[in-house]
Amino acid sequence: MIYIDQLGHKIEFTETPKRIISLVPSQTEMLHHIGLDDEVVGITKFCIHPKDWCDSKPKIGGTKNVDIEKIKALQPDLIIGNKEENSQEDIEALRKLYPVWMSDIETLKGAFEMMTSVGAMLGKYHESINLKIEIEFLFNNLNKTQLPETRNTLAYLVWRNPYMAAGQSTFINDMITRCGFKNVFASDSSSRYPTVDATQLLAAQPAIIFLSSEPYPFKEEHIKELQTICPNAHILLVDGEQFSWYGSRLLQAPAYFSKLIQLLM
Repeated sequence: MIYIDQLGHKIEFTETPKRIISLVPSQTEMLHHIGLDDEVVGITKFCIHPKDWCDSKPKIGGTKNVDIEKIKALQPDLIIGNKEENSQEDIEALRKLYPVWMSDIETLKGAFEMMTSVGAMLGKYHESINLKIEIEFLFNNLNKTQLPETRNTLAYLVWRNPYMAAGQSTFINDMITRCGFKNVFASDSSSRYPTVDATQLLAAQPAIIFLSSEPYPFKEEHIKELQTICPNAHILLVDGEQFSWYGSRLLQAPAYFSKLIQLLM
């Protein structure tokens, strides 16, 4: 059986992989959701959902700095990673030792492709199709914001010192757009996550600013900090997992987005 990942790399198996290591938290959660248990033999320290299940699994380091010796000890027959979340150096080293399947996800469509491809590769195709259908139904029934154009402009900040925003070609941007918001930094061609200073934030004039819980853990005091820069903006702390996790956590995202939209109406 030959499979092609989202970066175009081919991997071949004579039988379904039974010892899997996942290097991405959102994909780890999805593996559990589609019914894989003992097959998942290693995960990262940032894989936290579901808690009890993840607590029981061996940890192989972080997403950006995997411990290759720990991976070797677990003798995987498949490693699942992601272009953005894992380092190219780690992935290149692991490819020399094991089959590695990589995702590259910028949209909901890309997330669906990952789910069904991984499901097919691991003997869980029907489970992954059912997951896709359920998520698709929920997003199709998401009531987008009906805010006027002057009030639906949004900046989504993922980092502080310096401020960094989610820009074009990011999964977060796709989620923002699906909610009916206009990302003020989506047209910045310099980076997918452009660095922005106070002057740039003020010039962008976002009516709404979302402060993500990850990767930087924004808190209440940061709302006041941003309010001094953009005094007229509606600033909210948001759950970053709902905007950036592209596995089975997407089952929760539409309901969460609906609540946010209601807060802003």
